[in-house]
Amino acid sequence: MTGRTFCLLLPLLYMLLHLSMDSVHSHNTTRTHSSSPFAGVPGVPGSPGRNGAAGRDGRDGVKGEKGERGLPGGRGVSGTQGISGDKGASGEKGERGAAGPVGIKGNSGKVGPRGPAGSKGEDGGKGQKGGNGSKGSKGEAIQLNWKQCIWTNNDGGNTGKIQECQFKKTHSTSALHVVYSGVTRVYCSSGSCCSRWYLTFNGSECSGPAPIDLIVYKSASNGNPHRTRQMEGYCENIPSGNVVVALHVGKCARWSSTVYDAHTGWHDYTSRILITEVPPSQQQ
Repeated sequence: MTGRTFCLLLPLLYMLLHLSMDSVHSHNTTRTHSSSPFAGVPGVPGSPGRNGAAGRDGRDGVKGEKGERGLPGGRGVSGTQGISGDKGASGEKGERGAAGPVGIKGNSGKVGPRGPAGSKGEDGGKGQKGGNGSKGSKGEAIQLNWKQCIWTNNDGGNTGKIQECQFKKTHSTSALHVVYSGVTRVYCSSGSCCSRWYLTFNGSECSGPAPIDLIVYKSASNGNPHRTRQMEGYCENIPSGNVVVALHVGKCARWSSTVYDAHTGWHDYTSRILITEVPPSQQQ
């Protein structure tokens, strides 16, 4: 029953109650008194009273049943990208995959370097005797051709040419055998010193196969010795014709860049250059 309905029924209830009380009062009056001709008519019901104060909140009702699932909501806005995480540990090595198909044949590579010489093979069987070859042309014999140049003067030069000897070479394929013999010395007052004597052919040292030279090295404590010394060698690859063989003196370039006090010859003792033309050396 709502408050409004209660307010509408309250006058009716009040009226019924008032009538009931009047009936009881009339009955009692009849019993004690005789009927009065002056009994009045019931009055008009009074106005409804004011609403009472609101009642207390009622207790919570029983929990209702779970409702049906609502429709899905719309897609939300994408969030900002988070910070990258730390690099994870390397995974375990996987199993070897199956072999792939054979690839296309590649281009030929460059020729590799020549390999080392192989070991000597075994001797073959003896071959059959060949026939006589044709007679060769007459060869050119190298006659003995030599010359000696001698001198007795002393030379105190420390560098440069000392003496020369001119020779007529008759064959282009021949070699020259050259010998120098004479007194040489080098001097220094302290430490040690060195001088070099060497031969040239038309102004150049021999290059077939190597220079022809001698070295004199001494320390200051050895005094000032004069000794007869000799150098010799063979020189090839010299054209035929006039050849100037010369004796030179100079510094020991591989030992020191200093030029020391050198001396070639001594008093009237003989010095010599001997030149001999000989056949070429045998082939290796």
